[in-house]
Amino acid sequence: MLDIKFVRENPDLVKENIKKKFQNHKLELVDEVLDLDKKNRELKAKGDELRSSRNSLSTQIGSLMRDGKKEEAESIKSKVNEINNELSRNEVLEEDYSNKIKEIMMKIPNMIHESVPIR
Repeated sequence: MLDIKFVRENPDLVKENIKKKFQNHKLELVDEVLDLDKKNRELKAKGDELRSSRNSLSTQIGSLMRDGKKEEAESIKSKVNEINNELSRNEVLEEDYSNKIKEIMMKIPNMIHESVPIR
């Protein structure tokens, strides 16, 4: 199986390889996997942002509780719960995209060595 990074950096080379193997019906898999990879990377970035936001809010909750501002802390807790819910949905999508990417990558043929003659 090819590395996704290689496919991302060399889509034309991968497509040319598929043509050399006379498997033109698999050409669309390259574009499909690149699209899924882009979406998956965006989801990962969004997840990182959500975790960062959750961590900073959690720190605020601790400070507010120490200062005796329980009502403010409770409103921030509800925001943290919303972030946790969104993060859960995000993680499910991430896993779904990762599984689809892996499934498609298994169908994309390996690169032909340059010493192999093309007929």
